[in-house]
Amino acid sequence: MEELKYELIICIVNSGFNEVVMNAAREYGAKGGTVINARGTANEEIVSRLNFTITPEKEIVLLVVTEEIKDNVLHALYKAVGINPESQGIIFTVPVDETAGINKNYVKKQTEENN
Repeated sequence: MEELKYELIICIVNSGFNEVVMNAAREYGAKGGTVINARGTANEEIVSRLNFTITPEKEIVLLVVTEEIKDNVLHALYKAVGINPESQGIIFTVPVDETAGINKNYVKKQTEENN
């Protein structure tokens, strides 16, 4: 059996948008995520020049997904929160070198069912 490769999707949104993120990600095979409450900061000079408000309360949603579904999940997140000015979503990925605690047989079965 081929070893599964994973990516960590990190999605930072304004407070209250974590369910939007999770619903979009689940549509394309993500099984769950971790939400971390955070506080954003901004360069006050940039904020005053651009004439918009930065919401300091943020949620960071961490999703570990297989490489096979990563692009679809990213696209769904971009549509759901990346272009939504209310969520002010920032989305990026980081490769995952090793994992522990992931049921790889379950993930492989779910990946095959989504393809």
